Amino acid sequence: MNATPLHPAIVHVPLVLALVTPLLAGWAAWATHRARGTNAAWRFAAALELAVLVTAIAALRTGEAEEDQVERLVPHAALETHEDRGKLFAGSALVTALLLVGAAAAHGRERARLATTLGALGAVTAAASAGLGIATGSAGGELVYVHGAAAAHVRPAAPGSGAAAPAAPRPHDD
Repeated sequence: MNATPLHPAIVHVPLVLALVTPLLAGWAAWATHRARGTNAAWRFAAALELAVLVTAIAALRTGEAEEDQVERLVPHAALETHEDRGKLFAGSALVTALLLVGAAAAHGRERARLATTLGALGAVTAAASAGLGIATGSAGGELVYVHGAAAAHVRPAAPGSGAAAPAAPRPHDD
């Protein structure tokens, strides 16, 4: 199939959001601890992490849908590494989202300590999640740039168009 793949367009969204979430959650935890935080900061951090989770799941789904097209070109182990890292990233986004939703739900002065604790844990897991997102993206980049996965989606140049034909896909050696 030579249709433009959706997976590469989606995967960047959760990664960017995952890089921002630890900063926002850390700031909200610090501000709540200093009695200047608002529940709105926790709600925003939780919403951002829920967006990470939803888009990470979308990235997993689109990757699975496009797996058949690239698996003939790339080593199975490299594909599995990318997929496993993506699942870990989505799982860490779920844990982080639960912690930040808990922080957002713990509002009021009497629950500020609970919000700070849950939020601080959420900030730490958000940072770990961002690291897992980077590792996932790195494994995906290896599929594209080292193993030539993008060749599964390259259309041959039309004869007489003047465009150079793409290099032929190289079958992988497992």
